[in-house]
Amino acid sequence: MREKIDALTQNLALTIVGKSEAIRLVLVALLGGGHALLEDVPGVGKTLLAKSLARSIDGKFQRLQCTPDLLPTDITGINIWNPKSGEFSFLPGPIFANVLLADEINRATPRTQSALLEVMEEVQVTVDGVSRAVPTPFFVIATQNPIEYQGTFPLPEAQMDRFMLSLSLGYPSEAEELQMLQSVDKNIKVADLQPCITLAEVQELRQICAQVRVESSLQQYILELVRATRQDEEISLGVSPRGTMALQRATQALAFLLGRDYAIPDDVKFLAPYVLCHRLIPAGGRRARSVMERLLRAVPIP
Repeated sequence: MREKIDALTQNLALTIVGKSEAIRLVLVALLGGGHALLEDVPGVGKTLLAKSLARSIDGKFQRLQCTPDLLPTDITGINIWNPKSGEFSFLPGPIFANVLLADEINRATPRTQSALLEVMEEVQVTVDGVSRAVPTPFFVIATQNPIEYQGTFPLPEAQMDRFMLSLSLGYPSEAEELQMLQSVDKNIKVADLQPCITLAEVQELRQICAQVRVESSLQQYILELVRATRQDEEISLGVSPRGTMALQRATQALAFLLGRDYAIPDDVKFLAPYVLCHRLIPAGGRRARSVMERLLRAVPIP
């Protein structure tokens, strides 16, 4: 399985130049059984990353371009009348995929955004009272532009809480962007990528990650870190218990990706800003990242 992980990382690096940390974080979300929110400007490779991941795990990829006129049934699917059979038949929506890219999710209306809530948490869709399971593994990569807010609907706290982690790919460095220009004719396309891991192996890796050892002292550290967000005067809304569980699962996945069967405090410290910042609401216009960094310095490390 270590070879599978290395092959998957190398496969993604063929199309995504110089974003090893972002690739690792997305794999943490995938193997931790969560979902990822990419808050970034257009054109930095968000769609490319999602497509490359789906291709690498030999899974079905669907892209959802969110707009204000998008309806919930455009995501989940709809029952249509079949005159030949004389009954309704279900036409599945793009949610029935292994990797779903919800592009510019904050452009969809709250009603449509809520259509993702059930499936992200329960891995099933309910249409007209009938529940249908989506393919497994099921992984959502949602994006939103942090700069342009005109005509957008900010994600409510309940939906932000559904994402295991939030990250930004960021602009490439000067050397990386020069490398992209010099190899523009040689770049490997997503269609040229070869699957290097099966969907069944992804499920197996998720089970292995869940078995990574987290000592009670480290669990106490995670708990104290989360509880500090609920008691701090600079935070209006602290992290929920779901965030506590997400931080532990992400820590287990990162430890496994780094070749260990046990987690250490450095895993928690590295992941805390990515897992917790989007779940809390800072007070007085403060930046969540700055508040989180202060708490990481204040909470004693085991």
